[in-house]
Amino acid sequence: MPARPARNICRAAAIVLAAGLGGWVAGCGAGTSHPIGLSLARLHAAGDGLGSLAPSASPFRFFSPSSFWNQALPVDATVDPSSAALVKAFDETIATEEQSDHGPWINTSSYSLPLYTVPASQPLVQVKLKDHSPEPALSAAWSEVPLPPTAKPAAGTDGILILWQPSTDRLWDFWRLVHSAQGWRASWGGAMRDVQSNLGVYGPNAWPGAQSWWGASASSLAVVGGVISLEDLELGQINHALAIAIPNARAGVYSSPAQRSDGKAASPLSLPEGAHLRLNPKLDLAALHLPRLTMMLAQAAQRYGIIVTDSAADVALVAQDPTTTGTDPYLGRAGYFEGMRPDQILASFPWSDLELLKMELHRLRTARQAPTSAQP
Repeated sequence: MPARPARNICRAAAIVLAAGLGGWVAGCGAGTSHPIGLSLARLHAAGDGLGSLAPSASPFRFFSPSSFWNQALPVDATVDPSSAALVKAFDETIATEEQSDHGPWINTSSYSLPLYTVPASQPLVQVKLKDHSPEPALSAAWSEVPLPPTAKPAAGTDGILILWQPSTDRLWDFWRLVHSAQGWRASWGGAMRDVQSNLGVYGPNAWPGAQSWWGASASSLAVVGGVISLEDLELGQINHALAIAIPNARAGVYSSPAQRSDGKAASPLSLPEGAHLRLNPKLDLAALHLPRLTMMLAQAAQRYGIIVTDSAADVALVAQDPTTTGTDPYLGRAGYFEGMRPDQILASFPWSDLELLKMELHRLRTARQAPTSAQP
């Protein structure tokens, strides 16, 4: 069976990380590249990724150790009263996708989230906000951006690109980014300072003048925190929560830590964006005899959880997009997916054993909502 086209996970899909690949980091600027094989943790520790570097014992994680992306869940974490009903409805969605050969899926290519890691010396350019009402603080944050001239946004109409500069600990994300003779322009996105002390969500603490409607995801959650990276796979551990996009996200509400939503489903049995799921901590994963990668995902889901970040046509997890490296380490029996398609990897995932953690629901503000993603 030919590989299935990647699913759209609404401005929050796979990213290209400078870690664990053979070759050179794409998009590090004119004349400057970091040798691949240096982990993001080591790049961050060394500023530009230059100089003496010590090995990293565990995969790099974006954001604060106290971030909801990075904190291990207590065994006795409070379960939401609606958990059984909402998980049952979600499990029915999973079953429908499996029966129709629609998923669930792990996105790695188009409608993805390429990440460019750049040095301190990267020249600065302006990125102008287009097709949107004025947003002075965001325009100011985009006035001097270390964006390489050869950078390419993700394939698909969302045109996402994530930019991280370890030396300044700053992150920018762009939605519908384009480059023309008039320069760089994007329809929406965000900017974040002090990334490694941020909780991993856009809002007033992200940048001077930042708002809760910033960010390329529909929930304002910084999905880079929930990506399955190549470094995770190389080191055999996922030490953070998983980001997931779902069909039929609930309309009109969102759950903390999300700041907004593009959900359209009227059913009270629909999960809202921001919902935090986890595998039952009493579930004996070893007894399930899961494939290696499925076990890694299940262990992360049990220890850190799964967070709903966006709406999508199908259920989709987020994995690192290797497109700009010129290789695809997922393919083939020797690849990270060990000859399996993403839906085959997830076929034995114990979806029905998920629990929904206690939600803090908020009504959606109708004003100042960023554009929603196009569905393929």
